[in-house]
Amino acid sequence: MRFTPQFLDELKARLPVSEVVGKRVKLIRSGREFKGLSPFNKEKTPSFFVNDQKEAWFDFSSGKNGSIFDFIMLTEGVAFPEAVERLAQMAGVALPKVSPEEQKRDARAKSLYDVMDLAAKFFETSLAGRAGAKARGYLADRGLTAATQVQFRLGFAPGERFALKEHLGSHGIPVEDMIEAGLLVSGDDIPVPFDRFRDRVMFPITDSRNRVIAFGGRAMEKDVAAKYLNSPETPLFHKGHTLYNIAMARQAVHDGAKTGVQLVAVEGYVDVIAMVTAGFPASVAPLGTALTEDQLGLLWKMADEPVLCFDGDGAGVRAAYRAMDLALPRLKPGKSLKFALLPQGQDPDDLLRASGREAVAEVIDAARPLGQMLWGRETEGHTFDTPERRAALEARVNEVTASIADESVRKYYRQDFNDRLRTFFAPAAGTRGNFPSRGQGQGFGGAQGNWRDRQGIAGTGPGRFGVKRPEVGSRNTPYVVVSQQMAASPLHRGSRTSVPTREALILQAAINYPWLLHDHLEELASLEFRHLGAEHLKAALIDIAAHSSDHAAGLEPETLRAELRNRHLGEVLERIEASITTQSVWGSRPDAAPQDVLITWQQLVALHRQWHSLTKELKDAEQALGQDASETNYLRLRDVKDRLSQMDGTEALIEGFGASSGRGARSL
Repeated sequence: MRFTPQFLDELKARLPVSEVVGKRVKLIRSGREFKGLSPFNKEKTPSFFVNDQKEAWFDFSSGKNGSIFDFIMLTEGVAFPEAVERLAQMAGVALPKVSPEEQKRDARAKSLYDVMDLAAKFFETSLAGRAGAKARGYLADRGLTAATQVQFRLGFAPGERFALKEHLGSHGIPVEDMIEAGLLVSGDDIPVPFDRFRDRVMFPITDSRNRVIAFGGRAMEKDVAAKYLNSPETPLFHKGHTLYNIAMARQAVHDGAKTGVQLVAVEGYVDVIAMVTAGFPASVAPLGTALTEDQLGLLWKMADEPVLCFDGDGAGVRAAYRAMDLALPRLKPGKSLKFALLPQGQDPDDLLRASGREAVAEVIDAARPLGQMLWGRETEGHTFDTPERRAALEARVNEVTASIADESVRKYYRQDFNDRLRTFFAPAAGTRGNFPSRGQGQGFGGAQGNWRDRQGIAGTGPGRFGVKRPEVGSRNTPYVVVSQQMAASPLHRGSRTSVPTREALILQAAINYPWLLHDHLEELASLEFRHLGAEHLKAALIDIAAHSSDHAAGLEPETLRAELRNRHLGEVLERIEASITTQSVWGSRPDAAPQDVLITWQQLVALHRQWHSLTKELKDAEQALGQDASETNYLRLRDVKDRLSQMDGTEALIEGFGASSGRGARSL
């Protein structure tokens, strides 16, 4: 029986060498490898080694080595076909039925690899030519040098409808092969198939053998419906079964095994390239989808604890939680995940350009283990001030751990969470100031911490987001101290981008009128800022107001500014002032009437929330259209863009306020 390379690769992906060998040889972990006594020679000192990253085993006592197939053949005395059959049974995979038609498909697949490579070369040549000037400018603006473009085989698809089709045709490639490779758009309602990718920067997608199997294209024009467009599913490409940059990342993990090179999964092509060029060579990305089971298996095949890097906003945290749910049933001894959460509104490329490699390294180094993230999810935003709520938390924790299939991993998770529960609900030895102790309404904090610690706020107890502010004079102060390390971190020092105007206006109003911090602190805490410096300054204002308690309303603006400078936020203050190029937003300026200040604040907060919600909708709509170019998805995207367009100029309505301050309202 003949087996296709794809089928054999699938068996290797599903069966780590250590799992196959471990059924016959008692293995002990030794660094990134496993060692044991040779199954071929009698020995007292282990000389048999297994390396899952290399997909190989090595027996130095006998000089034998090989793959999982070689091991079965040598230890069980069977031929290659029978070894494959036994491994397929072990992996729970049905054997393929080989037929003349399938043999023809195998031969066709080989020819499709040639077609894809020829297309990649055409796109590379187009990028280097006159037609690619604009695309080269775009890549240069993104910090992608000519050497980087060559390294990743970046290219450009001309805007003409038949440019690639005619080029491939001149090399004798049949139109049917172009369609099957996903390079042309065809259909019953399309009389003449045309190029799928037009006027786009092209990112070749390769398999684990570094063969081009698909493309991702980034539109050059802003008005294009789908900013990013991937190849469709083809005989070579299944987007949920591979990772962008998998071949180079796997080699980087192998080469850096002794130095501890970290495998990092980010979200997009440019993020991967930026990470690699910044010195994180083992970086990969899913292909326009949430992480899949197959992709998780690929990550674990390369590293025991890969880091998943997400944006620190709500969408990023939800994506992290989905990855956790995917991983839990599949955890095995030594195989887990870590989670790194970026500053809100910044992807790795943004952070690298704004703050440099050191800032990204700090984010990766601070990655949290899966268990810690899981605990944070179950405690984040909840109060546990009654026996029933505490019992509910314990029930949720038991339910989550029950989903772990491996018995030994499940046992240790339950032990860890039981310890956390005891600590979480233990009576505090004392409270600091007026802050409640853990388990008395305070969210997940203390030694465990939670992902919001990275954003400058710890704890999520009652009184936050949507809960009524305590009355003036109340002793309830549900805000916890911001980390002092944040102000001195490379993340802060590297924030050199301008502050968005609306964020600057909100912060300027809070600084000029500290009573806003007393009356509207929960609103400020709930806002998500794109700019890292603005986010840090917001966290500092919350911390100052929390410590000031009832006296926040009595703070003087200059006192507040002095305290912010003491916290090394003077540069951010200057950036906020520099970002406000208009004096027309009256209510955020000094000496405005309280009523004008309040109305301006309400308008700014409402607009910021609306804009943030729409930008998230836009990202989701673009992604949906990129995956399925249906009329429904197109109309959805157009609707979101229309609503964003309607917001342009809406902020000018705030200029109409100011009558109470002696300023006449503009006629609109």
